[in-house]
Amino acid sequence: MLSTYRDCLSSPHAKYLFATNLLGRLPQGMAPLAIALYLRSQHLGFGTVGVITALYGLSMAVGGPLLGRAVDKYGQVRVLCWSAIGSGAGFLSLAWSGDGGIGVAAPSAILAGLLSPPLEPSLRALWPSVLRDRRALGAAYALDASLQEVIFMAGPLLVVLVSSLADPTAGLVVTTAAMIAGTLGFVLPEPVQAWRAEPRHPDWAGPLRSGRFRRLLVSMLFVGGSLGALNISSVVYQEHVGNAGMSGILLGVNAAGALLGGLYYGARQWRISPPRQLTLLLAGMAVCYLPMALVPPPVVAGVLVFCAGLFLSPVLACAFTIIGELAPKGTATEAFAWMITAILAGNALGSSSAGWAGQHFGLWASFLVLGIAGIASTLVFAPLLQNTAQPRAGLEAAEETGL
Repeated sequence: MLSTYRDCLSSPHAKYLFATNLLGRLPQGMAPLAIALYLRSQHLGFGTVGVITALYGLSMAVGGPLLGRAVDKYGQVRVLCWSAIGSGAGFLSLAWSGDGGIGVAAPSAILAGLLSPPLEPSLRALWPSVLRDRRALGAAYALDASLQEVIFMAGPLLVVLVSSLADPTAGLVVTTAAMIAGTLGFVLPEPVQAWRAEPRHPDWAGPLRSGRFRRLLVSMLFVGGSLGALNISSVVYQEHVGNAGMSGILLGVNAAGALLGGLYYGARQWRISPPRQLTLLLAGMAVCYLPMALVPPPVVAGVLVFCAGLFLSPVLACAFTIIGELAPKGTATEAFAWMITAILAGNALGSSSAGWAGQHFGLWASFLVLGIAGIASTLVFAPLLQNTAQPRAGLEAAEETGL
């Protein structure tokens, strides 16, 4: 089973690209906590801290597709380097803002998020030119999705460690250093220097002109919604059972399941098509989330969220593969960036929905949002099964109709 990953990582530059790209993406797991801890150290209220941290996340969601389109147009090196410098300037401006208040902190956070280098979509757009074998390409997507969980586990821990050894300002500085060092390292190899997108159809919509791609994005929006709902529901559940660490346990076992599920998925060769795989994976995740509405005891809840996590990374890896097939020529990086934006937007919607449901109806309703989001993601994507298997040329011709 591990031979698939050996083949993937034995390709020239593969290990180096993974390592530098993940280092540059480490701020995805570090920045929200680093920003919050720094702002609290400046005696800003929790409401203000929440608003500024949200502005950072929303700015990333807006900037991702714009920078992705720039990468498709100008290449990876120029856009990644300049955006890393701009985002780093935003972080450092925040770190040096002192007690300047929200008038200084908010623009700095927006700048840091808006110009966050699109390393994640750039790597995924790069893999087809580095890995010619389709099976190795699928393994790379799965490994990428699994290692993403490591970023979100290791990032906050690193921020806490740095802040405790020095101060919260150091957390922002280390976040900036990781992003710039990883980005500069990533752009050095020849495949990154030489990468160019295919000639694209000149229109403002880019990959969004594909009706099938838009449907996939809506499905991923609901996947993000389930993740956001789990974040809030786990806190509500923690208060329900009276265990101060329960939310962290639930989120941790979900991440562990995602890590293991992604590694297993990428190591196997599947006989069914990626669209059918994704439909089954989405349905499996929904089935695991639905029983949470019964408010099970902690052990059962842990098993359910772990099993849901087993489907999460495969869902993302499979979606990466489908995006590579659906995205119109010359729009690959922007298309991958749109997927990240959809998940971020869904995360915010899921968090707010689960919080509202929990406040007005109780814990069961907060958990029910998880299952509803999972079912919705499956129902939205399922109609693509009859169309996605068309040859690429047929797909591109069909996109002109907006179907």
